Amino acid sequence: MTQTLFFAHANGFPSATYGKLFASLAPDYQVRHLPQHGHDPRFPVNDNWSNLVDELIHHLEQGDEPVWGVGHSLGGVLHYHAALLRPELYRGVAMLDSPVLTLADKVVIRAAKRFGFIDRITPAGRTLGRREEFVDLAEARDYFAAKTLFRRFDPDCLDAYVQHGLQPAGERLRLRFDAATEISIYRSVPHTSPGRPQQLQVPLALVRGRHSRVVLPHHAHLVRRVPRGEYLTLPGGHMFPLERPQDTAALLKQLFARWSEKPSLEQSA
Repeated sequence: MTQTLFFAHANGFPSATYGKLFASLAPDYQVRHLPQHGHDPRFPVNDNWSNLVDELIHHLEQGDEPVWGVGHSLGGVLHYHAALLRPELYRGVAMLDSPVLTLADKVVIRAAKRFGFIDRITPAGRTLGRREEFVDLAEARDYFAAKTLFRRFDPDCLDAYVQHGLQPAGERLRLRFDAATEISIYRSVPHTSPGRPQQLQVPLALVRGRHSRVVLPHHAHLVRRVPRGEYLTLPGGHMFPLERPQDTAALLKQLFARWSEKPSLEQSA
């Protein structure tokens, strides 16, 4: 029986970029997703991403069964916060290179916001002034392929980003993900959460890219406080779901199959 998986993307990467990952999850999972988080005027970006969590919950409520929540970077944090607030909407959550922050992390982020150096500890500073327009798809692909962030992308994922990450703007092409929204999301990165890890009522897996500089080994400590928490790794960096989409899909299938065989917390109580 096909189960529902709700995917939430990384900041700046529309969901269609992950098409190869979605295809690799079929036919076992029906993948639902929003085209782009943070672009609905009903849920404007705000501090600690609470409106973005509300946006996600709003769409989860449209389904008729709990989902497997899978999120990359930004998306993983949104699912984690939503599951703390509304566990009945989930079967479990997999965070793909999304950190579960320690107290020390939160103190640093809060200070960075207060004293104006948040752009130095998030990608916001690198996003400012980034090129947004291109003559055609070929020029855009050459440009992104030369960037460090994209260098290890699966070729199909790079093509998907160029195809779906740009839109016509007159005679040129422009980034589909609004740059001001992307920067605002980075600057409002959460220094709070709606609950503690040990309060999470659904299984949680934090999957780290082995060479990630976003999720670090110390983030595993809080995951182990989750009653059914796991810390896993895959080869690659922060962008591993787009570098190794098929390996990512295989890990998720194994993870969810294993979770499905275990009784729920309520059943085992």
